[in-house]
Amino acid sequence: MKNNLIKSTLVVGTFLLSGVSIAQKKNETSAAVAYKITYMTAKEHGDVPAEKKALIEAKKYIDLAIEHIDTKESPKTLMLKGSIYSSIIEIGIESNDSVFIKMAGENGLDDAIASYKKGFTISDKFDEEISESVQNKYMFIDSISRSYYNNENYIKAGEMYNIQARLLDAINIIDSNSIYNSALSYKNAKEYQKAAEKFEYLGKIGYKGATYYVYASESYRNALKPSEAKRVVDEGRLKFPTDKNLLLESVNICLDAKDVVGAESVLTQAIASDPKNKFLQMQIGLVYTELKKPEKAEEAFQKCIEIDPNFEEGLKQLGVHLINTSIDLGVELDKINIKDPKYKVLDQKIKETYIRSLIPLDKYIILKPNDKEVLMALYQVNKYLGNMEKYAEYKKRYEAVKNN
Repeated sequence: MKNNLIKSTLVVGTFLLSGVSIAQKKNETSAAVAYKITYMTAKEHGDVPAEKKALIEAKKYIDLAIEHIDTKESPKTLMLKGSIYSSIIEIGIESNDSVFIKMAGENGLDDAIASYKKGFTISDKFDEEISESVQNKYMFIDSISRSYYNNENYIKAGEMYNIQARLLDAINIIDSNSIYNSALSYKNAKEYQKAAEKFEYLGKIGYKGATYYVYASESYRNALKPSEAKRVVDEGRLKFPTDKNLLLESVNICLDAKDVVGAESVLTQAIASDPKNKFLQMQIGLVYTELKKPEKAEEAFQKCIEIDPNFEEGLKQLGVHLINTSIDLGVELDKINIKDPKYKVLDQKIKETYIRSLIPLDKYIILKPNDKEVLMALYQVNKYLGNMEKYAEYKKRYEAVKNN
């Protein structure tokens, strides 16, 4: 008898629980009917008032289902909540109805995405429906993102592209394009910290090699976060130790910190592994200029144009460097008595250095005929050297373009 009583009690308890479960399943079912039938039918007919009415009804039932222990973890309930909440926001935006949007709550879109993600994760049963719903919302948001970007509202564009990425993340898709677009939007808005975080994520997942480690570091530097920039570059160089752009970014970090010795060290290491890289040779030439090592700078610039005789920036840097060297020597000359034998030697060295500066600059100006800075330098040097015909030619050309 005792066993029977216990058995009876258990049976009654089971029936009671089943009754509660059925009641809660009814809320789930009612939400599904209101959303999948009533709302979708109204949407097909473009009946916005009917769409809103159906979504209000669907939300009422899904909120009851999501609160109850028997249905709150149901993948169907989670799928419906994601769809209903995101549709409320979609219809509110389409009809410019901010009051209706607020029906989804302050964090309505976050709640929708979280529900999609949880429903997709805990069961495969509704994966197809969740994926279809997510992709539909994605395309709707994409049109808004592009509109914000094209109208140069970059902060809003960054936010919306980020929402797109989060939507696809809910169904286990990494949307690298939207993450990049979000980062680019934040960069254009000068929200460098946010841009850096997005670029860094792309670097970590291996999207396009070392590129986004460089972009992340640049953005951290612009955000005045040099330690973060260095951290990101160091991480990138562990994965891509010979990447030219990462090495140059390491140099930029050093130069920002006024650490020209550190920059020299990085470049020397880089050149050892890539000696035919004209950009690295030019960069170390600029570093040697900062370090007041003119002979080493000249040697590096010469190597630039040995590697590529038509490297415009290399030709220009070599010529300008030699002019600046002559000017520095001129300062030293002014300190020497004209009767001192050293005076004549140094004076001759200045003239020879000016003459050597004309070789790369004459070639450069053929490639870049309207460079005002170089035209001015050429007419001034030729005048100093007494080459009056060349002086007149370059002076005339400078006057023709100086106001352009």
